[in-house]
Amino acid sequence: MGSMDFESNNWIWDGVGYYSHLFGGIMLTAAVLGISSSYFGKIGVPSLPYLWPHMEVFHKKKYRKKPIRVYMDGCFDLMHYGHANALRQAKALGDILVVGVVSDEEIIANKGPPVLSMEERLTLVSGLKWVDEVITNAPYAITEKFMDKLFNEHKIDYIIHGDDPCLLPDGTDAYALAKKAGRYKQIKRTEGVSSTDIVGRILSSAKDIKAGNECFDNTLSEHANNMNNTKAEERQSGGAQISHFLPTSRRIVQFSNGKGPGPNARVVYIDGAFDLFHAGHVEVLKSARQFGDFLLVGIHSDETVSEHRGTQYPIMDLHERSLSVLACRYVDEVIIGSPWEVTKDMIITFNISLVVHGTVAESTNFLNDDADPYAAPKSMGIFRMIESPKDITTSSVAKRIIANHEVYKKRNAKKVESEKRYYAEKKYVSGD
Repeated sequence: MGSMDFESNNWIWDGVGYYSHLFGGIMLTAAVLGISSSYFGKIGVPSLPYLWPHMEVFHKKKYRKKPIRVYMDGCFDLMHYGHANALRQAKALGDILVVGVVSDEEIIANKGPPVLSMEERLTLVSGLKWVDEVITNAPYAITEKFMDKLFNEHKIDYIIHGDDPCLLPDGTDAYALAKKAGRYKQIKRTEGVSSTDIVGRILSSAKDIKAGNECFDNTLSEHANNMNNTKAEERQSGGAQISHFLPTSRRIVQFSNGKGPGPNARVVYIDGAFDLFHAGHVEVLKSARQFGDFLLVGIHSDETVSEHRGTQYPIMDLHERSLSVLACRYVDEVIIGSPWEVTKDMIITFNISLVVHGTVAESTNFLNDDADPYAAPKSMGIFRMIESPKDITTSSVAKRIIANHEVYKKRNAKKVESEKRYYAEKKYVSGD
């Protein structure tokens, strides 16, 4: 029988796909009994050996699994590794993760003014390796209308949130409707970090930021001086100065890609503090990744950052900063606690093809410094300055909070109370 005969009966084989077990049984019986395939000549049935590969395709097609779409929303202000871990857990509950980013107006109405703009928050969320789709200007509360939109337009199967309560100003549960509909799933909150905690760290270190940063605006001096008298008060009210994160090797593995560069891969290296991971970091990492096949990121130790930027830095410790960078979709691998100087030995060890640095940084004094940390790659002709797409820095983000410290102090006071209640009532949640 020619190929044309087989192709002309495709409508039959489509039907066979739905009854593969039955039809397979008939053909097997026919083969065992020695019935000639000519009996089926009128419908152009191929010989039995030729048939099995096609039967396998039909079988797989019949039982193909529908992708599970899950939804998680948030403000994602001062985005940190806790946000990233929440989205990682959410993605593990489905196949496609859709993330809703709450609008500025909704955040102001429910929590107070956000530190980062909507554009910056979208850049951060879209830059995470576990995020597939993003919905802008999502509501703070899951209303019936919005829930119907999620289910019908975005084909969402489940709505996800952490085990910490999310209450509206009237005290009601923001996810009550999703729970009632039976389309709600819970994940474990990441220990030791929150946006409230980070704001507290920045507020309580304002004096050090003024003293240690030559670029500190004179207009902020009065704010910083006023805050010195309230520093002890903020510590007692929960404004954290130190990290409470308990790093584990398992968490690092969860965030890691777990793959090294190929034998002929072009490895690009970029280093920095990556403190208060922000939209500027995401954009420069995206630009760096475009110069090669594998992006290796060096993250300076806490001691190195303090030495070169002042004792008020870093705001986030080494392990916190490492997780934030690892969560970025453009990053393949990190060096945790990388040296300040990029040596020739280091370049050979990691087979680095190109070393890059952004034009926007906390300090560019190294460019004219005798102790240039990039002297080796420059001498080898593999160093390149790349244009930073955004002019955001860690200091500029911190200054937004310091300049409006009264507003954020009041906002944090409310959040600290809810944080205390959460930890007082906290119970073990499996998973993550």
